[in-house]
Amino acid sequence: MRWWDLVPVLELEHDLFPEDAWSEGMFWSELAHARGPRATRRYVVAEDADGRILGYAGLAAAGGLGDVQTIAAARDQWGTGLGARLLTDLLQHATAFECDEVLLEVRVDNTRAQKLYERFGFEPIGFRRGYYQPGNVDALVMRLTVQATETETETDSDGC
Repeated sequence: MRWWDLVPVLELEHDLFPEDAWSEGMFWSELAHARGPRATRRYVVAEDADGRILGYAGLAAAGGLGDVQTIAAARDQWGTGLGARLLTDLLQHATAFECDEVLLEVRVDNTRAQKLYERFGFEPIGFRRGYYQPGNVDALVMRLTVQATETETETDSDGC
């Protein structure tokens, strides 16, 4: 995701999350940490052949912990696998950021998203009461333990 993506991302954000959409400033703040050698964020967009933003996702990483900040797919993309592709990208970058765990919050009434996260191995670990405002909707907190790949394990055992 780059600065020039913000207008269409914000349009999609407001369509999908009308009551608790992120502000432009929130996205700018996240993107400020997504570049350079000390980057702690990964933000990505999915576009069609005409350049239309179909979805976006973001990850924050620090101290071995990743946090899925946002993930969204346009309504006409639901059920196409776009959410899974966006999440796959974030999890690949969580590994690159050397995260041992990845956390996320999801609305308790968003079972479609919960099923996606469960397919990736996320497990429920708790709730955040009244997390989503307005409406005072609880968030389900989910965690994924990131497994070392076979190559990483072999490298570690060789002492390299």
